[in-house]
Order: sequence, then C-alpha cells, then structure tokens
Amino acid sequence: MAFASEYFLEAKTILDALDVPTLERMATTLADLRSRGGRLFILGVGGSAANAGHAVNDFRKIVGIEAYAPTDNVSELTARANDDGWPSIFAEWLKVSKLCADDVVFVLSVGGGNLEKNVSPNLVVALQLAKEVGAKVIGVVGRDGGYCARVGDAVCIVPTVNAETVTPHTEAFQAVVWHMLVSHPKLKAAQTKWESVR
Repeated sequence: MAFASEYFLEAKTILDALDVPTLERMATTLADLRSRGGRLFILGVGGSAANAGHAVNDFRKIVGIEAYAPTDNVSELTARANDDGWPSIFAEWLKVSKLCADDVVFVLSVGGGNLEKNVSPNLVVALQLAKEVGAKVIGVVGRDGGYCARVGDAVCIVPTVNAETVTPHTEAFQAVVWHMLVSHPKLKAAQTKWESVR
C-alpha cells in the first residue's frame, strides 16, 4: 500500500475512534466559560503553538470568547525562557494574567506534559497552577495524554494507530477538534465568511 493511502487510512481510524462524549463536554465547558465571561488560555509548543495562535483567532472571532495564547508574544516568551527557565514560561505568564476559577486552560500537545521524562514541563507547571486556582482544563493531546489527561476536566486523546505518525496525526486532529468546537451550535456566534457568500 502507498504511504499516502496508509496515512489517510490511519486518519480515518482515528476519526472513528474519537471520544464524542468528551468532545461534547469540551463544548459545554466552553459555552459555560463564555456565559460567565471567563477567558480562554490556549497553550502549546512547537507545531501546537502555531495551532494555538490559529485557535485563538477562531475562538475570538467566531465564538466571541476572550482568548489568548502566550506563544503569540514571542518577546515575553523568550525573555521568560532566557531569564527564568523553560519550565515556568506559561505559569508565570498566566500569573500576570491573573488566571482564576472563571477561566479555562486549553492544552494542545502531542504528549500532554511529563515531568518524569522532562517533556513539556512548562505545560505541567501551568496545569498545576490552573488546578490551584480552580480553572478548568481541557485539551487535545496524543499518546497517553500525559499530565493533561490526568488532571483535565475534558481532554480528547487522539488515539495512537501508528507509533511512527503520532505527532502529525495529533497536531492535525487538534485542528479538526477546535474547528468542530467553533462550529458547534452551542458555541458558534458569528457567521464564517465563505459560508455567508452565495
């Protein structure tokens, strides 16, 4: 079988295996967030950081939720990494933003954070802060979901169907999931451009 065929067969398998009740809980969590006027903080590194910036746009423009991604401010991010160390970059950013129980932290990550393996410790420290202040945690993560899946309130784990393609599938399905969320009838508040053009 050609690689492209195998890859897209894997994607179809993942799509069929997504946990729909968890996705609906994510939509409800975000609808509740908007109704109480809370803020959405989207965290990701690498490709997931790029996804976070895109998702911020969609949640602000289509859903009407006040949303931010710390990685969109490269000056602050690099200053914090340089001066204070990588593990604290998100938590210290969230402290300045006065993260509170009205807010939601949305993690986009391939592994979800793992202190023991020193993988994305910045996510773990940020989630520890979120739990301390009572903020809800949602996420789209791969592998076993890591720390995010352990402490999150509604976390979609992208199933692993091939250990060699975990990262591309997880990052691709982050986009699939957040685009579903901003299109969800519980959340969509503004018409998207091309759907309004006849």
